[in-house]
Amino acid sequence: MTGTAVLTPPEVSPGFEGELRGDAPTGAPVTARGLVKRFGDKIVLNALDLHAPAGHFLAVVGRSGCGKSTLLRLLAGLDEADGGRIFFGDREVDAAPRPARVMFQEARLLPRASVLANVEVGLGRERGSAPGRRRAREALASVGLADRADDWPSALSGGQKQRVALARALVSRPRFLALDEPLGALDALTRIEMQQLLETAWRREGFTAILVTHDVAEAVALADRIVLLEDGAVALDVAINLPRPRSRGAAEFGTIVDRILGRLLRTG
Repeated sequence: MTGTAVLTPPEVSPGFEGELRGDAPTGAPVTARGLVKRFGDKIVLNALDLHAPAGHFLAVVGRSGCGKSTLLRLLAGLDEADGGRIFFGDREVDAAPRPARVMFQEARLLPRASVLANVEVGLGRERGSAPGRRRAREALASVGLADRADDWPSALSGGQKQRVALARALVSRPRFLALDEPLGALDALTRIEMQQLLETAWRREGFTAILVTHDVAEAVALADRIVLLEDGAVALDVAINLPRPRSRGAAEFGTIVDRILGRLLRTG
């Protein structure tokens, strides 16, 4: 599909603290309608419409300065829009708390806290409780770092620090995970390993994920759908109907990468 993204109505969902039962995804449907963001005289997002269903993995790509990270920050509640509306399920939100956690390109760990204590930061009010400590250890185990709980962040590699950041994001069991180039600073092999870890966590937990990335192959490897931003709006919306886990050597994989890269290069 090319052009403006199809926008479906916000879906009815439980309150932010509720849980969905059975096989239904526990992620929060995320909808933006007519989203506008300006920086001075520059319009970065221009009446942008976007919808990610519950449990969806959406990737956002585009050239530098197209508004990818701005969009993610607005959806996660880190910045305020100049116009438009944002919904989680059937609930419109503004600056109020949201069912969201964010992973950045930098791990942003506390240098004077242990690895386990850094994960506990994601617990909020449960931080320091026995159940919270147990959940933090489980989150560390889920990213393969159970044996590093008592270490300092300075003893970890870059990839290990991002694993801790992922555990910190997951420990609160978010319904929406916003990913702002979280793997961009990693070497190629570590990046692929982290992609696999992130996909495993998403499939296990069922949260809604929106990933901003410059790496088109990464987007195709992870996403159910890829949107490309141009001129502050969605210019291309591509469903990725490939079986998981995805083979980067498959012809269909390469065809999708080439299609999106071709559009990006034409807009340069």
